[in-house]
Amino acid sequence: MSGQKIDLMEAISMLAREKDMNEDVLVDTIEEALKAAYRRNNRQAGVAVANLAVRLSRKDGAQVFQRKVVAEEVEEPEMQISLEEALQINPNYHVGDIVEIDVTPDNFGRVAAQTAKQMLVQKIRESERGKIYDEYIEKENEILTGIVQRVEPKATYLELGRTEGVMESNEYIPGESYRDGDHVKVYVLKVRRSGSEYQRAPQVYVSRIHPGLVKRLFEMEVPEIATGVVQIRSIAREAGSRTKIAVYSMDPMIDPVGACVGPRGSRVEKVVNELRNEKIDIIKWSPDPAEFVANALNPAHVVSVFISDEEKICRVVVPDMQLSLAIGKEGQNARLAAKLTGWKIDIKSQSQFDELMQQQAYMDQVALDAGFPDEDYPEDQPPYLQD
Repeated sequence: MSGQKIDLMEAISMLAREKDMNEDVLVDTIEEALKAAYRRNNRQAGVAVANLAVRLSRKDGAQVFQRKVVAEEVEEPEMQISLEEALQINPNYHVGDIVEIDVTPDNFGRVAAQTAKQMLVQKIRESERGKIYDEYIEKENEILTGIVQRVEPKATYLELGRTEGVMESNEYIPGESYRDGDHVKVYVLKVRRSGSEYQRAPQVYVSRIHPGLVKRLFEMEVPEIATGVVQIRSIAREAGSRTKIAVYSMDPMIDPVGACVGPRGSRVEKVVNELRNEKIDIIKWSPDPAEFVANALNPAHVVSVFISDEEKICRVVVPDMQLSLAIGKEGQNARLAAKLTGWKIDIKSQSQFDELMQQQAYMDQVALDAGFPDEDYPEDQPPYLQD
């Protein structure tokens, strides 16, 4: 019995040291579990768990005590003990004192060992889950490389080292398929603690369509971005099809676009290959909204940009032959440029713009002939031209 007592306490101490856990917390947890175990195995005794105390010690092992209040008259035998009985235990007791009566069953050492083992295993699992959570919560908004474990209709599950990644189907790049064993770079969206004791570890939710994936890939491939000399100011992405990325150099001697493209396009090519040939437009960011919008409509050439700060609208003029290029297939180029810059963009060809200006000039002349001052019709006034 003595050897078992020492083994139990030694096991708790050893576990606490190895797993960097609080030994007192472990002991308290096991004592609470032993209370419940005693109550289950001794229902006929009619002792409430609240009136029980369990203590673990190297000397006596696991002991169970029933707590009773010393009373002059006993009205609740489960809760109270008479002063006369209490004095037989200890002559120093008084009415109102708490008496602890040893009710440890003969076979409680075995029960204690089994219960302690179960609790220790549970605590080990909880501790490991906690450490894994702490490790992966630091990886939110970062890139990890996962190995596809299984593909299900609504999600793909990846091995991410010490835990599992979940990529839901709406986070797939359109047209991309995955097979068991594939190595895939993914962006960590969020980390959630395990909701069930049967789950292996916290779940890591990942994505292949998040703009952050593009940003992190460029950080990996472009040293100037990694060091902060070149900054990514904004990204607009339609995953699987096209991405626009706006970059700015803190050093006037370094071309931010050229740094991202790399020698003979080697840097951007690696990003494109990782994204399964998604088109990437690298745009030079500018604090001047007119210049930024013009750059964002690349590859189209922009003749002029009219801005309206109040409406947050840019009206853009392009050569007639480049109107379709500026708008893009199904409006994609204009749509991505608007997302990238944060401006609404209205694109007109040169001939469309000239026609509007002729109409405007005619309206201005009519208003002038009628005697209206210019300030009476500011709505029809063309916005300011930015060269």
